[in-house]
Amino acid sequence: MSLTMIVKNEAQDLARCLESARPLVDEIVIADTGSTDNTKEIALSYGAKVYDYEWTHSFSDARNFALRQSTGDWNLVLDADEYILNDCGQEIRAFIARRQGIGRIKRIDKFEQNGEVMESQVYISRLFPRGTFYTGIIHEQVVTDLPAVKTSIEVYHDGYFRRNKSDRNLKLLHQAVEVNPTDAYLLFQLAKEYRMAGDYQAAAPYFSRCYEQLRREEAFYPLAVVDYLYNIIAGGKLEEGLELIEREKPFLPDYPDFHFACGHFYRELVFSNIEKYIAFFPQIEQSFLACLALGETSRYDSVRGTGSFLPAYNLGVFYETTGDMTKARMYYEAAARDSYKPAADRLAKLL
Repeated sequence: MSLTMIVKNEAQDLARCLESARPLVDEIVIADTGSTDNTKEIALSYGAKVYDYEWTHSFSDARNFALRQSTGDWNLVLDADEYILNDCGQEIRAFIARRQGIGRIKRIDKFEQNGEVMESQVYISRLFPRGTFYTGIIHEQVVTDLPAVKTSIEVYHDGYFRRNKSDRNLKLLHQAVEVNPTDAYLLFQLAKEYRMAGDYQAAAPYFSRCYEQLRREEAFYPLAVVDYLYNIIAGGKLEEGLELIEREKPFLPDYPDFHFACGHFYRELVFSNIEKYIAFFPQIEQSFLACLALGETSRYDSVRGTGSFLPAYNLGVFYETTGDMTKARMYYEAAARDSYKPAADRLAKLL
């Protein structure tokens, strides 16, 4: 099996990635798209085969070039800002022996939202047999008829944490959407890129266009709905959010992130006009309780804590606001037991 990567100026992260993966692979193949730091020297020090590649503004072109240099029967694809977390060598060997399909790995993404450091989990296709290639200039996808199968491989990704890659990504995404204007996945990625940059107004039409194209069969569909709802909250168009929730409730009953977003939405809705929307006040509590009833999920892409300490903390806030201090303390304590610092801080002020 080969580790296959594309890199450019990744000296900050590359050694960490290669250190985690080297024991698991027979060769390391790296396509360098124009590094000016010591990225290539670091790669060579780990025994990597390093190839220069002239950037064509297409991630799939670069990945496919690297894949063509690989001599392994299977390829594991990682980015330099990712590293393997768990002891998964035996799992990888067993998966390859079964030859069931394309291996989906769990990637844990570190990000910042409203000043708070958070983590989310997504499943992505990264382990596949020789002869499998990518398509798409950005957020490239594996082209295959093989089924996608989840594995126990876990990687951590912090490349977007307090780093700005929006300018590069937006340019490529606009080019891709211009060519494929009804591609729901590309529209979602473009909307998400604007949302991450804090430009909720620019994100809104792309979320809307994405939603119009969704068939509810896509792997990213649940996350697209949740991100759309968060963008509606941030943009203040709350009537639109009510319609979205009512349409999607029947399809996402077991997704804690959906109920968590609903809890935030109903809170924003009620306090935007208490007289008009007071009937929705109980929905705040019910949404966060639904999250706890479901618990953390591995079925969907999900933000860590949406089935545990995050709704518990928000229930603490809800009950404190309504004057039920017994329940407030109970839920703050539950969130604090999961080492959620805002809950511990709030609890300390109540004691």
